[in-house]
Amino acid sequence: MTTKNTITIRQYTLLTALSVTAFSGWAQGNTATGNKDEMVVTASRFKQPVSTVLAPADVVTRDDIDRWQAKSLNEVMRRLPGVDIAQFGGVGQGSSMYIRGTEARHVLILIDGIPLARTGIVNSVNLDQIPISLVQRVEYIRGPRSAVYGSGAIGGVINVITQTDQEGAQINAGIGSKGYQQYDGSVRQRFGDTLATLAGGYQTSNGYNIKPDSPNPIDNDRDGFRNKNFWAGLEHQFSQEISGFVRGYGYTNNSDYDIGSLSSPSYSGDEERLYNHTYDAGLRYASGAYSSQLIGSYQKYKDYNFSSQYGRYGVATTLDNMDQRNVQWGNTYSFESGTLSAGLDWQQQRLTSSSQTISDTYKRDNTGLYLSGQQKIGNVTLEASGRGDKDEQFGWHETWQTAAGWEFVPDYRVTISYGTGFLAPSLGQQYGSQRFDIISNSDLKPEESRQWEAGLEGVTGPLDWRLSAYHNKIENLIDYSFDNSIFKGHYYNVNSATIKRCGMDG
Repeated sequence: MTTKNTITIRQYTLLTALSVTAFSGWAQGNTATGNKDEMVVTASRFKQPVSTVLAPADVVTRDDIDRWQAKSLNEVMRRLPGVDIAQFGGVGQGSSMYIRGTEARHVLILIDGIPLARTGIVNSVNLDQIPISLVQRVEYIRGPRSAVYGSGAIGGVINVITQTDQEGAQINAGIGSKGYQQYDGSVRQRFGDTLATLAGGYQTSNGYNIKPDSPNPIDNDRDGFRNKNFWAGLEHQFSQEISGFVRGYGYTNNSDYDIGSLSSPSYSGDEERLYNHTYDAGLRYASGAYSSQLIGSYQKYKDYNFSSQYGRYGVATTLDNMDQRNVQWGNTYSFESGTLSAGLDWQQQRLTSSSQTISDTYKRDNTGLYLSGQQKIGNVTLEASGRGDKDEQFGWHETWQTAAGWEFVPDYRVTISYGTGFLAPSLGQQYGSQRFDIISNSDLKPEESRQWEAGLEGVTGPLDWRLSAYHNKIENLIDYSFDNSIFKGHYYNVNSATIKRCGMDG
């Protein structure tokens, strides 16, 4: 079923903050340190000074997070330009993050450069589930990046980096209202050519009653949150050119939430328990102008929703069990005033969604090839990227982007860019889910976007600012409809949605 409809969103904003620590200015480096030579890797998948990134970019360091006393990643992202967050309670509760007016699912979340698995039907990631104590750095790119990363990067990319170069040991503790407590520690020590890291943390909050007026008696309690996490890694320098690493991290989140209705009160879930384990291993080679990196990653998620009355293995329990495997091979060659990067990505997702009586299993493979480059000619910077993805269900999908920037006077630059993006439906959206009474739709297509953007950016006195205007048209937008006559729903494609914005960030 296809419904033809057009949605247009216009935004005219002026966002100015004179005391910004991690801001979106280009000339001072987009970082709290104000270092324009700060190196980033997220924009084009190769190391480059943040001052050369033509897309709007921001960097948040661990020092920023500690200074802000942020309790969650949502509190960090809320400080950055173009971000809107809908929070459905306190720390650890459900939330959705929107970048530049796009949907939450249009944001690609990376952990150390690897896409974070999307376990839910709605195809988005709850950023609040990532423990803040594991976060050492955040790189945030606004605008489409599917030509670099593939599916999902329509509104922007957030790369959460858990590695750190700082040696030594540290212990942190914090307390707050509503029973909030946080404890974490880490130790990083070098043994010859080997660097070892161990870290762990615990976070808890009693929370508050999110829906005090709910008619369901099971909701008459506080909705708290508890988290335990660990991180361990080894890095070894085999020779001057070759190094390798292995790392593993994981966390367990327990969240209480409210139902808000009387429907099946005895069989409704009001608690969530999420388990994550991730293991990565990689080899790096660097000699002269050429470097290469091969990484393999395995992510395991178990997401239980259950009733506090019956427990995790009771009659009201549901489970999303996700396995995601990734292989990334990237190659970079640097030449005079330019860089070229090319590589291959492979990803396999396997999801089993089950309850006491129903079980649905889905699987999807995707292989992507990408090429990205940047060249500086005098005061002009040019960049271009192209990518092809072969999805097991949708076949080949091509995306591309190009941009140019001209520094017409020192510390002032004008930019223009065009980029395409796409998002494949989630496995549950495409194949349906008996557990959630969702009918399959074999005609469901990937969402596709086309964005034009022009910007003027610079530094005037203490203010690092950017004036920008963009036009983003998303076709085959995925929407949901529920049929009351059969008590089932399905996902379908809307014809298009258009987002227009003109504003200033600083």
